[in-house]
Amino acid sequence: MTGHPITEDDLHGYVDGLIDGARRAEVEAYLQDHQDVAARTASYAKQRDILRASLAPIAEEPVPLRLNIARMIEARRARISKWAAALAAALLVFLGGSAGWSLRGVVQPAREGILALAEEAGESYSVYAPDRVRPVEIRASEGKELVNWASQRLQRSVTVPDLASSGYRFMGGRLLATPHGPAVMFMYDNDRGTRLVVLTRPMTVDQNKPMVPHTSGAVNGFAWADNGLGYSLVGPAAPDVLHSIADSVRDQVKRGI
Repeated sequence: MTGHPITEDDLHGYVDGLIDGARRAEVEAYLQDHQDVAARTASYAKQRDILRASLAPIAEEPVPLRLNIARMIEARRARISKWAAALAAALLVFLGGSAGWSLRGVVQPAREGILALAEEAGESYSVYAPDRVRPVEIRASEGKELVNWASQRLQRSVTVPDLASSGYRFMGGRLLATPHGPAVMFMYDNDRGTRLVVLTRPMTVDQNKPMVPHTSGAVNGFAWADNGLGYSLVGPAAPDVLHSIADSVRDQVKRGI
């Protein structure tokens, strides 16, 4: 067993020659013991070769002037300078006409606590749930390794909620970096391809907080915190259905399942 689980990123890095040394040896040993993964990795290499061959003529073409890096940087600097000048002018007008008014509200404060957790869960769902190729970093078959790794990084014991009674099976998960520290994301799907995400991380604010609903577009969610760990369940299910599932997750966490 390696120090860290072999992930899809490791497999792609192995195929692309981006990892070497001890980690490459670990991947090779893993592939020898997992022939199904080895076959899938070989297919990645074949796909890479096909793409390289088909794109080779384009790669040999000269870079268009509009994509020249130096020209792009200069154009960006010019836009930033114009924007900065306009902002400075606007601030002068604002300060001149509102000398007695403080600047609070000009810059919105960063979200904290449950609100921040709910926002992070919604963003994680929007990034990873639509991905049909690699939505999770560690698959359900390696769930124990995911839990051990996540518990080490979060420095708190975490468990994978079981949503089978609600019709959702565990797909796997991944570790995420958030503005408030590391988090672990667990993903689930049902027979219709609908996916749910549970995001959990330690809380420095709202360490114990009752469950609250949140919505972002077509994605609903419920967030709460118990004993310093925050949880947010998000997905496109109806709010009443999602609320019932969130209650189940909360009960399982309290019972240590």
